Amino acid sequence: MAQEKPVDYVNPFIGTSNFGTTNPGPIAVRGMANVSPFNVAGEQNLPLEKDSRWLSTPYVHENTFLTGFSHVNLSGVGCPELGVILAMPTTGEIKTDHLKYGSTYSSEVSEVGYYSNHLDKYDIKMEATATTRVGVSNYTFPKGDANVLLNLGLGLTNEQGASVKVVSPTEIEGMRSVGSFCYFKPEEAYPVYFVARFSRPAQEFGTWKKPTKYNGVESQWMKKYNGKPRLMEGYTKEVVGDSIGAYMRYSFEKPTQLELKIGISYVSIANARENLERETSDRSFDQILQSAKEEWNRYLSRIEVEGGKEEDKIKFYTALYHTLIHPNTLNDVNGDYPKMRTRETLKTDGTRYTVFSLWDTYRNLHQLMSLVYPKQQSNMVKSMLQIYEESGWLPKWELNATETTTMVGDPAGIIIADTYLKGIRDFDVQKAYEGMLKSADQMEDNPLRPGIKDYLEKGYLTTKTTNSGSVSTTQEYNITDYAIAQLAKELGKKEDQKRFAKRALSYRSLFDPSINLLRPKNDDGTWLRPYNPESGANFEKNLGFIEGNAWQYTFMVPHDIKGLMKMMGGSKAFVNRLQDVFDKDQFDMANEPDIAYPYLFNYVKGQEYRTQQKVSELLETYFKNSPDGLPGNDDTGTMSAWAVFSMMGLYPVNPAEPIYTLTKPVFDTITVHLDNKYYKNEKLRIVRSGSMDTNGAIKGIQLDGKPLKGYFVSHDNLVNASILSFE
Repeated sequence: MAQEKPVDYVNPFIGTSNFGTTNPGPIAVRGMANVSPFNVAGEQNLPLEKDSRWLSTPYVHENTFLTGFSHVNLSGVGCPELGVILAMPTTGEIKTDHLKYGSTYSSEVSEVGYYSNHLDKYDIKMEATATTRVGVSNYTFPKGDANVLLNLGLGLTNEQGASVKVVSPTEIEGMRSVGSFCYFKPEEAYPVYFVARFSRPAQEFGTWKKPTKYNGVESQWMKKYNGKPRLMEGYTKEVVGDSIGAYMRYSFEKPTQLELKIGISYVSIANARENLERETSDRSFDQILQSAKEEWNRYLSRIEVEGGKEEDKIKFYTALYHTLIHPNTLNDVNGDYPKMRTRETLKTDGTRYTVFSLWDTYRNLHQLMSLVYPKQQSNMVKSMLQIYEESGWLPKWELNATETTTMVGDPAGIIIADTYLKGIRDFDVQKAYEGMLKSADQMEDNPLRPGIKDYLEKGYLTTKTTNSGSVSTTQEYNITDYAIAQLAKELGKKEDQKRFAKRALSYRSLFDPSINLLRPKNDDGTWLRPYNPESGANFEKNLGFIEGNAWQYTFMVPHDIKGLMKMMGGSKAFVNRLQDVFDKDQFDMANEPDIAYPYLFNYVKGQEYRTQQKVSELLETYFKNSPDGLPGNDDTGTMSAWAVFSMMGLYPVNPAEPIYTLTKPVFDTITVHLDNKYYKNEKLRIVRSGSMDTNGAIKGIQLDGKPLKGYFVSHDNLVNASILSFE
């Protein structure tokens, strides 16, 4: 049968190798629950094993030894967190050590909303699907003794501590403490609650606990049980500890299916139970799976593609799928969610989103949401404003109502300005503007802009202000100041507009014309010496740049490309230096500062063919229909958003300006179904005609039949047009 629906083109294994850190387990659109195979524990999985290296994913495609299925996970992140509430079906006697009960697996299948494998050790078929807040598993056991273990000691998080209680022969409830994202802010660890419900009553049940081993004098009195696991059969009270768990035990007279549903909440056990009941109680596994596929198909169908290669459709729809995972839902089905930091229970009318990896996503992911899913984008901005109300600051890298303060810059304002300028205005823009000004101007105790005093007084951070990233952090502040200037202009705040437009260009003081690259300055205004512009590649720490070097950052001034061109000595020198980045192997597709570089040739008339060639080449080289089919960490959908835009033939090259720059689309026709609550047209068609081989250049571009001058189109003109055609 021909594959026809967008869901049929998604391959969730893409990104599960090469440190893409995606996982193949089922998740609803922006879901809270995600049932992922957990195969990163145990020496069988070395070298990609969680305790032997920095590993931020519950699943690696090349690993072979599985120790359960985790129910809350992150996709495409660079730091270990979550990966907890692990369920594992086994047969025979009860074993509580995951290294002893773990198993190899085979016959792996992953589709949108569905995952399945065969546990070799036990001859068990495992299947999983999910609703927004519930992970649903279906185990097919052979005849004989069967168990389901719920392990609360194992996980990716750096936190410990849990509680578990068997409520009845069909229900287990509890809590797992998580937190310390990027090994940071352990004082803000927080609980995730769950209720696990089984479709059949267990014949036996119990809990276990593995206490700490004592080595002092008291250990002499504890010889028989010191540090040894304790199995508590039939126990129905709460068990609290680090390495704890619970089990359900059955004896089947013939091969039997058992269904397990685990409801999740960041508020309470009662809410986890309500999430479970409201989303799944009267529905079978197959019904839930059907709904999950239908929901995904509805969202993925907002962009329809025709023509082009089958492989490209798989790459495209998988990338679009990855952009619809994070930011994800934090609130329960009743609207409850935890307040920032203090975690008191608050209520929301819309969706309160979480997982705002904004240093990554401000560059393209939110622009994609504004174009294709503006209602979600509006709710994301409203969520940012809730975070501002609760914590006093806009988010930087918010995760489950904690501010991790990971990475650099002050990115929320860029996204908010861009959203408003695109006509999505159903949020409190005055409150947003107030939050943007606070982080831009507050001199003391400013968590979003460390080093702001030097930035405002000198125009840049120095090698004394910070021991890493003085230049790149200056650039990030500049881009946000540009965004504030854009919004100030729209809101009629002329003085602010002038002030921030001037501030946005201060990176120019760090441009060294003798090398045509950016360079750190010392506190006294002298250049850093000795200086190697290559230093900083491959995550090597250096004074000037975060996760990059001078080559990988010099062109990251999207708001001032014409100014940079002038400083470099004109368009020819600019093109030559930009080409050097690629020729000298300094371009890094896996890291955000570079990802707009291929599009910058479009700023120079006659050089646009370089953008077309380079984007085509990068799509072929780094985005593949295989587990290593992402250039590296997906960064909560940022790399995938780059691929989606690039395959459509447009890119939001300047994150706070509502424009797109253009390149060759990879499909014959792309239809974007627009949300008519926000846009007056029902759809936008992008069409290509003539030879579109990799080397063929664009001959002409028309918008509604009128030739476009240059390779840029405004957001307004695009969404108010019916057809964008490439020849």
